Amino acid sequence: MIDLNNHKLELDYPCSWSYKIVIKHEHNGNKIAKEILEERTYTVTKSKVSSKGKFKSYNLELEVHSDEDRTSIHKLLGDHQHIKMVV
Repeated sequence: MIDLNNHKLELDYPCSWSYKIVIKHEHNGNKIAKEILEERTYTVTKSKVSSKGKFKSYNLELEVHSDEDRTSIHKLLGDHQHIKMVV
């Protein structure tokens, strides 16, 4: 089995990057993305709803300009109070 923790992701920046966010059903993925990304250009699309309807997921796609940009957005998403998981 390959341990991916020992390998650095090599990307040519800028590039398009997708995040999947999972939130509780009462919150809005578009509103959360706007709060975090402000004036950046991005696309949010609904993905799935959990079997019991407690959670829903969204795909968030935007152009990232560097590894630091990509990882900082992941951290901002993960730190948001209404986001339960970022993949």
